[in-house]
Amino acid sequence: MKTATNGQKRSQSRHERILDAALSVFARKGYQEAAVEEIAAQSHTSKGGVYFHFPGKQAIFLALLERSAGRLRDKVDEALEAEADPIARADAALLAVLRTFSRHRTLARFFLVEALGAGREFHQRLALLNDEFAGLIKAHLDDAVAAGLIEPIDTEVAARAWFGALYAVITHWVLSKQPASLEEPYNALRPLLLRSVGADQPIAAAAVGR
Repeated sequence: MKTATNGQKRSQSRHERILDAALSVFARKGYQEAAVEEIAAQSHTSKGGVYFHFPGKQAIFLALLERSAGRLRDKVDEALEAEADPIARADAALLAVLRTFSRHRTLARFFLVEALGAGREFHQRLALLNDEFAGLIKAHLDDAVAAGLIEPIDTEVAARAWFGALYAVITHWVLSKQPASLEEPYNALRPLLLRSVGADQPIAAAAVGR
């Protein structure tokens, strides 16, 4: 039993090592130019070992998306636990996404730039992920409307505008490599987002740089 458990741990460790190496290779070379051989070499695994865990390059790419999305969800959930006000919760969700990418530029480049050539299935899953996070923002804006904190608005359009604006800021940051932190442009973006839904008051609990 102990031997089986140790084997499972080694297998899981190799699985994660392959994904870590793949993230680096994909972010550096893009999907089309990345090779399984390079992922195997960087993960100190044989090519056969990579194929034992993943049937091909696309499967590795999709597994990376799922793992990254799960970690992003965890960060958002953690941020939401500290907030009660619905507008503050929407703001905190966006800020959690921004801070996660700010600390992991390689991850941001993987999601927003190098994924362009990854194929229809990847883009369908990425679209679902974007819909999930936009839906999260919409839910909090709906709560704000119900609580009388903002006037009735089309919360779906507003949520997509909020998420789209953040997406644009992060993409520009990845491509330009300036500024060093994403929180600087968010300081400028955040008041615009709040005013767009009629919530131009400061939200101390979710303030950038807290």
